[in-house]
Amino acid sequence: MRAIRCNEWKPFRELEVEDIPSPVLGAGQVRIGVHYAGVSFATDLVTRGQYQRKPPRPFTPGTEVAGVVLEVAPGVNSVAVGDRVCASVDWGGHAEEAVTDPATVYRLPDSFPFDIAPQMPTSYGTSHAALSWRAGLKPGETLLVHGSAGAVGLAAVELGKAMGARVIATASTPEKLAVARAHGADRTVLFPGASALEEIRALAPNGVDVVYDPIGGDGFDLALRCTGNEGRILVIGFAAGRIQQIPANILLVKNVAVMGFNYGLYVGWGLKDERHIHEPRVRASIEAMFALYEAGKLHPTTSHIFALDDFRDAMAAVQERRGIGKVLLRMPRASS
Repeated sequence: MRAIRCNEWKPFRELEVEDIPSPVLGAGQVRIGVHYAGVSFATDLVTRGQYQRKPPRPFTPGTEVAGVVLEVAPGVNSVAVGDRVCASVDWGGHAEEAVTDPATVYRLPDSFPFDIAPQMPTSYGTSHAALSWRAGLKPGETLLVHGSAGAVGLAAVELGKAMGARVIATASTPEKLAVARAHGADRTVLFPGASALEEIRALAPNGVDVVYDPIGGDGFDLALRCTGNEGRILVIGFAAGRIQQIPANILLVKNVAVMGFNYGLYVGWGLKDERHIHEPRVRASIEAMFALYEAGKLHPTTSHIFALDDFRDAMAAVQERRGIGKVLLRMPRASS
């Protein structure tokens, strides 16, 4: 089969597509014929060896896939050959086949297209779990979402609205703000922008209740200044490149809680593999989002799809922030 291979730590765009044997199906595993796989900022960190979890080399990157079950090991009953599925995988997604633990494999509704499905177990999974489990977002609260046109940000906008919140979305261009509004944002604010703080304070005079922040850096600094008393700030990532230092005195004075959220803990990417402990909770979250999709309340978006051989262009779209929602790789079997 054909796969992107990382033989030594290097930028994703310096890797090559190679012909390699299909992965061996281990005990208790599932083989998926991959149709589409996601590409993200984290993919590049993994291949550079800068992510908190380092695969054994050589390896194939890619942690989010959609496709069809080709084979199951004896004793696996949660999925069957021929099932349409999406999955979060440890690595190996940027290939024609991937093997993984069925604990993080989810049957797709018949109405759910493959070309938006890879973001459900990761981007949407992250946003739903962060807003629901960690921040406890309540109907009627005000939610501020940074990076609202990206994969996790756009998911947070939709899910926040579905959970009954008033959503204020920030993004870096008017075009991206228009996307956020089309996906349910009540108000939008250009950020970076000289008047962003004043605009948010005008929209939420008592401060926002919850901030969803996948950006960090200046985005977090803004969040801290516009969060109300007893507000909660979700630290999701650092796409801006600067990891902020948090002044504890402001947390004390404003009664603000800053909550780190690492979704990898729940799907087997933590320092210890705890996916089986958290599987019931994660699976219930995914099923709830499938129900929201079928009710017309979620509209996952894929802005760019590249052939496997064009993986470098896919990463360029991500790193140049041209992606709206998700950027995907299309495997040969999807075309056939």
